[in-house]
Amino acid sequence: MQVEQILDIAIKAVESKKAEEVISLNLEGIHDMADYFVICHGNNERQVQAIGRAVKEAADKEGINVSVFEGLNEARWILLDLSGVIVHIFHKDERGYYNIEKLYRDAPMKTYEEAY
Repeated sequence: MQVEQILDIAIKAVESKKAEEVISLNLEGIHDMADYFVICHGNNERQVQAIGRAVKEAADKEGINVSVFEGLNEARWILLDLSGVIVHIFHKDERGYYNIEKLYRDAPMKTYEEAY
């Protein structure tokens, strides 16, 4: 499966649970750990967990290997590694603190408010 297809699956999964401020960062040529980051947040622990589970279920359904799935119990920052696409799901209060978008500001960014 192409990494862009995995990205699309991840975006649709987070959007299905009404994730807020969904963006992707294209890290190709910038970082070796992944081709893309998906970054979003939920407004409370329950929503953050629901978003994380939706991504995991969508990946499993499509046969995508999820090599890392952590942070579900605490629901402050969930991380899923989907073979080239790393999904970061933050609690609203944590997203600004870690500010991953600023760390990778050289990476091309795409927003998804109207895409899906």
